Amino acid sequence: MADTFAVDSLSLNAVAHVDETKGHDETGNGSAELPYQTAARALQVHGDGAKILVWKAAAAGTDEVSAYVPISGAALKKAVKKVAELEKKAKKQAEQASEQAAKDKAAAEERERVLEAAKAIVLTEDPALPAAQKIKIRNGVENRGKRVKVSGWVHRLRVQGKNMTFIILRDGTGYLQCVLTDTLCQTFDALTLTLESTVTVYGVINELPEGKTAPDNHELTVDYWECIGKAPGGEEAMSNKVNENSDPSVKYDLRHLVLREEKASGILKVRSQVMKAFRDHFDNRGFTEVTPPAMVQTSVEGGSTLFELNYYNEKAYLTQSSQLYLETCLPSLGDVYCLAESFRAEKSHTRRHLSEYTHCEAEMAFISFNDLLEQLEEMVCDVIDRTLAHKPSADIIYKLNPGFKKPERPFLRMDYTEAIQYLKDNNIKKEDGTFYEVGEDIPEAPERAMTDKINRPIFLCRFPAEIKSFYMKRCPENNALTESVDVLMPGVGEIVGGSMRISDLEELMAAYTREGLDPNPYYWFTEQRKYGTSEHGGFGLGVERYIAWLLNLHTVRDACLYPRFTGRAFP
Repeated sequence: MADTFAVDSLSLNAVAHVDETKGHDETGNGSAELPYQTAARALQVHGDGAKILVWKAAAAGTDEVSAYVPISGAALKKAVKKVAELEKKAKKQAEQASEQAAKDKAAAEERERVLEAAKAIVLTEDPALPAAQKIKIRNGVENRGKRVKVSGWVHRLRVQGKNMTFIILRDGTGYLQCVLTDTLCQTFDALTLTLESTVTVYGVINELPEGKTAPDNHELTVDYWECIGKAPGGEEAMSNKVNENSDPSVKYDLRHLVLREEKASGILKVRSQVMKAFRDHFDNRGFTEVTPPAMVQTSVEGGSTLFELNYYNEKAYLTQSSQLYLETCLPSLGDVYCLAESFRAEKSHTRRHLSEYTHCEAEMAFISFNDLLEQLEEMVCDVIDRTLAHKPSADIIYKLNPGFKKPERPFLRMDYTEAIQYLKDNNIKKEDGTFYEVGEDIPEAPERAMTDKINRPIFLCRFPAEIKSFYMKRCPENNALTESVDVLMPGVGEIVGGSMRISDLEELMAAYTREGLDPNPYYWFTEQRKYGTSEHGGFGLGVERYIAWLLNLHTVRDACLYPRFTGRAFP
């Protein structure tokens, strides 16, 4: 009989109970309290001589009594036949397992034999070949036909028989297909090569014939190579530690490995080009880049979102915005900008919030509100044009966001009051089912619903003063409103917040009083209105949000190197 896997509290040839409804072949032991589910299992455990009792439920509407009764002859015959089938199946499985084990053993022995023989193969560089020129993969096209030396990481690996191995090599500047043939792919290092191992290959890069494909449409025919550092395989292999099915928290813990993936590295390459495009945009227009302090003792956007720190036994904070410092540069440097980190202690778990983000901020003197809007529109579009003009970045953008289209100009101008009416007209409500009213802030969800429905960039303008920051200038035509703007993009929502700044000293002092702020710590900012004031304005753009919009990313967390958000400051 087959092995038992339940506790057998009955002796052989004893009574074995079976209940097809409530019994269980794995946890049952044949007692009335713990019956088996099948008679076949009872025979397997207790043998042919066991007395099998089967539970018979009384038929409804009869005088019968539910009880265990002896198994019928037909049922017993069927159970015996079933046991024979199970034994035959188990025997076949055992034979197959034995055969497979023998095959596995033979394969392992052959593998060990081949590896041992491979250790004797020592590669040497042919001194008769031309000296190899060290290049980066990005320079491959211009070095076709020459003997080159390239180092990098094994991104993909394909073994084709005993005499050919294909490696897709990655060095951060691109991807290169390399072909190892004959002895080159029969060494110990070649036979044990793993993904993410580092290698140096020597050979000639040749264009591929028509019909074949590879990165940059060429491949390197290797004549000599070295393994520099071998990555682990098996359970420790990178593909087993992190892959597309990994939990997001695991991916954040192993962000250093995720960055090696094509999508993650592609995003960071686009980010680098976007940052360059912002700088080129401002430099081309005569702005001066400044580097404001990250540790401050005043707030810009309210005290509730400040990260506090002990600064030599004084209370200080991580900056929320560099705006106030940029304003102080206008009289000496003219129009200024910065690309710096800002910090917001908002306990937000939305896909567009970070606790640390890259802030592109600019301030301009002697401008009007309309000038500010034109500058913003020009910047958003010019940075796109500059980024797309860089072909490697454009390729990544259209690969990650195939449907990307440059925004049409002019952007839609919409006042805050018009937005409130739009939400009502389109039945976009609060969670409690009521409509948003004038004077209320428009949260992320309805703002995005509106933007996605309109499906074009929006300048949302002239917010009520009570829901905006203290430094914003009032509208001359309506003192209850501010000359303020949020730039909204489909798919991500707000990416820019800007405004004209209060230029009148008395008005700014009144704003401090209204907001309950002590003006003394802001003296350096206030005196901008004392020593020659001017009409001025500026804005702050979240670089990660801009990139999320450009690449159609689900979350801004993917648009930075190591994201920082509520509960995450590691690694």
